[in-house]
Amino acid sequence: MRHALRALPTLFRIGLSEMVAYRAEFLVWILTTNMPLVMMALWTAVAADGPVGRFGQKEFVTYYLATLIVRILTSTWMVWELTMDIRQGRLSGRLLRPLHPLLAYAAQHLAAVPLRALVVSPLIAVLLVASGAGLPVGDPSRMAIFAASLAGAWLLLFVTMVLIGTLAFYMESALSLFDIWLGVHFILSGYLVPIELLPSWVGAIGRYLPFRYCLAFPVETLMGLHTVPAALHDLGVQAAFIAGMSAAAMLAWRAGVRRFAAFGG
Repeated sequence: MRHALRALPTLFRIGLSEMVAYRAEFLVWILTTNMPLVMMALWTAVAADGPVGRFGQKEFVTYYLATLIVRILTSTWMVWELTMDIRQGRLSGRLLRPLHPLLAYAAQHLAAVPLRALVVSPLIAVLLVASGAGLPVGDPSRMAIFAASLAGAWLLLFVTMVLIGTLAFYMESALSLFDIWLGVHFILSGYLVPIELLPSWVGAIGRYLPFRYCLAFPVETLMGLHTVPAALHDLGVQAAFIAGMSAAAMLAWRAGVRRFAAFGG
C-alpha cells in the first residue's frame, strides 16, 4: 500500500497528460454526450401545458442539466480499455509491474476528473442561473451528501465496468454484454426520464438495482428532492452496492488472471 500511495501522483500526472494529448477526442466525446439536452427539450415542451408530477419546465431544465453534469463527471471508459488490454495482450505488461493493475487504471481515470470539471464549469453556472434558488447549495449537509454520492457513483460505475470487462477473459463478446447493460442503465438510472415518472412497477424494480445510484441519486440529491435522512439512507444503499460489485469484480478478476496466465497471456 505504501508503494501504491507513492506511485499515485505519477499515475495521476500520466493520466492527465494522456487526456491533454487526446484533448480533441475528449472534446468530441463531451459534445456527443447531448442526450440529456434532447430529453430536456422534449420534456419542457410536454410540461408547457402543466407540470408532470412535481416536474414543471423549470424542474426539467434543472434535472437534465444536473444529469449532464453528473454524467460527464462520473463516466469512465474502463470496460473498453480493459477489454482491449486483455484481447491484445497488453495486460501482461501491467501484471508485471509492482502496482496492482486496477489501482493503476483507477488512478489514470481519476486524473481526467479535473479536466472534466473544468469543461462542465460553464454548465454548472448555467444550472445555478436556471434553477434560481431551487438548489440546496447553501445546505452543507446536503452538499456533503451530494459530494459523497458523486464519488460513489464514479466508483460504482468503475467497479461495474471492471466486472463486465473481466468477462473478456472468458468470452469474445464482453462489449456486447456491456451494450445490453448500457441500454438498461439509460432507462433505470434516470438518464433519459426521471425515475419517478416511469411506470410505478419499473421505478420499484429500479430501486433494487444499482443503476439509480450511478446517476439519479446524485442528481436528485443536488436538486433537494429527498429529505436528508432519506438521502443518507440512499447513500448507505449506494455504499452496499459498491461493496457488492467490488467483491464480485475482484473474484472475477482473480479467476480471469489465472486463466489468462494459464493460456500464456
